[in-house]
Amino acid sequence: MTRTIGVVSGKGGVGKTTLVSNLTHTLTDLGKSVTAIDTNVTTPHLGIHLGYHLVPKSLHDYLRGHAKINEVVYSHPHGFRLVPGSLSVNDMIGVNPDKLQSLTLNLTGKSDIILLDSAPSLGKEATLSLKLADELILLANPNLPSVLDVLKTAKVAEKLDKIILGVVVNRTKKGVGNMSAKEIESVTKYPVIGVIPEDDNVQKSLAARNAVVEFSPNSPASIEFKRIAHNLVGKKFNYSTNFWTKFLEWLK
Repeated sequence: MTRTIGVVSGKGGVGKTTLVSNLTHTLTDLGKSVTAIDTNVTTPHLGIHLGYHLVPKSLHDYLRGHAKINEVVYSHPHGFRLVPGSLSVNDMIGVNPDKLQSLTLNLTGKSDIILLDSAPSLGKEATLSLKLADELILLANPNLPSVLDVLKTAKVAEKLDKIILGVVVNRTKKGVGNMSAKEIESVTKYPVIGVIPEDDNVQKSLAARNAVVEFSPNSPASIEFKRIAHNLVGKKFNYSTNFWTKFLEWLK
């Protein structure tokens, strides 16, 4: 049975695409067949993160009725599949976001996990992503405005009877103004299932059009992406050093 998991937040720039691109790799490494779909129709970035920003046919061609589903699903060398969007403003003309439902339904049953890289905020595109997903990961930065935005998203998801897996906190570093995992859980009423540290390797990997788990597999962020993936599929994560345990303790 296919699990359709949406990565959502209440605003842009928190790192949804980074999380999705790295989970595609890590879940594939765990033996799962994975398809990632860029459901951020207005500002799609998944293709950039994974090196598929210049493709013959994109999600937008399908949404405009100019391509079939099999023409916009690409096989990545790492073993997963992805549906990237177009970066061209001209391709936004005549787009019907509602066709995302038929695309997702068609791919259901052909992968173990479908990951949806959602649009920011709670507009039509983002709400559509919420509706398409069966399960949701809430993504926040470690500050109160971002966490409150996630709380709003969670309330909408609850009304749609969606399963909320928990909160992933991205770009965490020790310092004034950073909320702890316990504080975030207190506000959202959902467990923190991942704490991704600020890591220069993430930006370097983006410049290389690659996921950081491939670019720098032993970097702090990579270790946490792997731990989150193990958590999602119910597998115990063992890392060879106690560095990460000490780092998480340091953040609390």
